[in-house]
Amino acid sequence: MAATTSYTVTLRDRTVEQIHGADAYATERTLTTFFRTANARGAVDCWSVAVASFRTDEILSIRRCESDSVALDGRPTLTAVG
Repeated sequence: MAATTSYTVTLRDRTVEQIHGADAYATERTLTTFFRTANARGAVDCWSVAVASFRTDEILSIRRCESDSVALDGRPTLTAVG
């Protein structure tokens, strides 16, 4: 099994979002966007695919999580937790 990366994002209203399939994120003006990259470095470039975006001023914390499992369909997902 290949290692996968996901992020746990805690928002100002205390909701927690789990982003699967993203291996990098970047701030783009007022948004923080999570990307699936096409390179081993995890660098965001023109080939990167946006997975999810949040208003930067609504984010309290971002936590990167590593896992040894892979999603069955291989597609990134966004799941609300709690």
